[in-house]
Amino acid sequence: METVNEMRKRTSIFPIVNNALIGLMALVCAVPLLLLLMVSVTDEQSIEKYGYSFMPKEFSLDAYRHIFSSGGIIVNSYLVSIFITLAGTIAALVITAMAAYALSNKKVVYRDQWALFFYFTMLFNGGLVPWYLVNRTLHVFDNILALLIPSLMFSAFNMFLVRNYMKGLPEELRESAFMDGAGDITIAFRIYIPLSVPVLAAVALFYGLGYWNDWWNAIMLVSNRKLYPLQYMLFALQSSAQMLADLQSRGISSGITLPKESLKMATVIVTIGPILLLYPFLQRYFIKGLIIGSVKG
Repeated sequence: METVNEMRKRTSIFPIVNNALIGLMALVCAVPLLLLLMVSVTDEQSIEKYGYSFMPKEFSLDAYRHIFSSGGIIVNSYLVSIFITLAGTIAALVITAMAAYALSNKKVVYRDQWALFFYFTMLFNGGLVPWYLVNRTLHVFDNILALLIPSLMFSAFNMFLVRNYMKGLPEELRESAFMDGAGDITIAFRIYIPLSVPVLAAVALFYGLGYWNDWWNAIMLVSNRKLYPLQYMLFALQSSAQMLADLQSRGISSGITLPKESLKMATVIVTIGPILLLYPFLQRYFIKGLIIGSVKG
């Protein structure tokens, strides 16, 4: 049989091996990001001559100069993206939490039928043309609402995730609150939602990423440049650089030279920068919310 000392030795070795494996995985994930950053600050001619490198042969910030050279357009796009991400995430989160609370309540009439209705939306949708016509009919066009409303309807997957978490909470909490005279609004916002912070934080990250990365609504519903979000502005900038590169490859000189490869990498860095800074603060809730919300219920 295994002795106590052998068990202690095996137990003490496990954290070392575990931490080493996690550190190796973190390093593997960090290497591509480091390469992105290095290429984004490398001179375009150096990239064409030597290829991608972790140590730039010639340092250059031309890619970032091209991104931010359009005056306040990029800054304005940043502000637009920040606003729609915050406003859209909060609104969608409230809708998701309230729908999840209602479907987790056993006393709600036709609860299963409503759940089937929400699940149906995960399988089928009305299509692009009806979606566009509905937005135009509701005057959700060429205004800030065009970036918020079309994506505001919550994800059924996220709703079921939160509902499963809330179903795992003791039913006695609701019953005792009712006995004390509390209504559903009070119970939801004072008891259930505070207890569901881990899963709501994970869902908020999903919604936030969706709004931050959205450029489709801008293409379809916005023509005012002042309302363009960051993703669409960078998409347009990248498309312009690709077009100029294609013209030059055909021998047509446009008189403008853009750093094609480094511009791609700089675009990625500018896009994911805020998300990378925000994620460490939500990581603890994100992991806990995914694990508990997907198991309970």
